[in-house]
Amino acid sequence: MTLLFKQIAIQFLCASFAIFATQTRGHAADSISFEAASGNKTHIVRVGAQWNWANKWWQSNNSHIGGYWDLTLAQWRGTQYQNRPDATQNITDIGITPVLRFQRDSKTGPYAEAGISAHLLSRVYDNNGRNFSTSFQFGDHAGIGYVFANKLDLGLKIQHFSNGGIKRPNSGANFAVLSARMIF
Repeated sequence: MTLLFKQIAIQFLCASFAIFATQTRGHAADSISFEAASGNKTHIVRVGAQWNWANKWWQSNNSHIGGYWDLTLAQWRGTQYQNRPDATQNITDIGITPVLRFQRDSKTGPYAEAGISAHLLSRVYDNNGRNFSTSFQFGDHAGIGYVFANKLDLGLKIQHFSNGGIKRPNSGANFAVLSARMIF
């Protein structure tokens, strides 16, 4: 990754954090999450904190589109580094995601959500024949879930990581993600 690209990636993440900070009602998180993901012979564990948006769009029939900011820290473990079955690769990942969620006005019951995130990886991913050429990656996801009356949120999503064609190779990687959130 070139120095200029690293600087742009860092500026993008800093700008995202600045926008995030101005959009929240306060500094305390509205929820915390734990996620486990798997795909492409890679396992991911991720913790996060979320801050809800105050806006409700297209409110109708006791439902609306809302959203939240998701700030995450993850550890990736690839079990076929450089396509060798006996080699592993560990990567740390920090990400920020604006997420849109279609949900009931009560914020309980079923929901559907989607988001596009910015991630900075501690090293370039190279596992099971999938190579990233940059440490900066976009992560888009689509998911479904259910929020119980006790404010436990359980979800399932599909997530794709790619650099968006910034530099080749750009093979990307897909993951199935299980998530559990505790809402305060």
